[in-house]
Amino acid sequence: MNQSETKRGRPSKEKNSLNAELIVGKAKCMMADNGKVPSMRAIAKELNVDPMALYYYFNNKNILLEGVAKSLMSEIYVPRRKLDWKQELKELSKSYLAILQRYDGLLKTLISMSSNSPADVFISRFNLIVNPLKIRNDQEKAFLNLLVDYLHGFSMALACDSTGELTPDHADNSLDFLFKGVEVYIIS
Repeated sequence: MNQSETKRGRPSKEKNSLNAELIVGKAKCMMADNGKVPSMRAIAKELNVDPMALYYYFNNKNILLEGVAKSLMSEIYVPRRKLDWKQELKELSKSYLAILQRYDGLLKTLISMSSNSPADVFISRFNLIVNPLKIRNDQEKAFLNLLVDYLHGFSMALACDSTGELTPDHADNSLDFLFKGVEVYIIS
């Protein structure tokens, strides 16, 4: 179906028709394949629909990006509460790095978003892990900020690694160092 054959207006109610989940899924695939956030027009072209049909589900590109980012963030490690807190945080951190590495435009999208809902996914999982430590709120916030800043810096290093040899597993030693410092400073 070429552009002139795509239907305009409200999407049809037919089985297998366009829906928000399908749009987000296509945007995620395109992001992984192309290494950048796709335009509404490019997504519509891939779905073989009129670009205006996407606006039925998402008022603008920012709302679509929030949906994509939140969907991607929901894929990060879910704490099981069976491991030591340091191991749980390491798993959370490395899964976050892996998502940022796979979806190259995600970090820039997260940082530039006005909404916090995608970041809240990481924060809630971080809180679930550190709550049993009974640390003060200001210390927990400082710990979260330090960890996220490190992860974002490491993510940038991953993006700049032209050899492809750097992986999220290379963060292990630095995370151990960070967690040991937190353990000594906050918990002891």
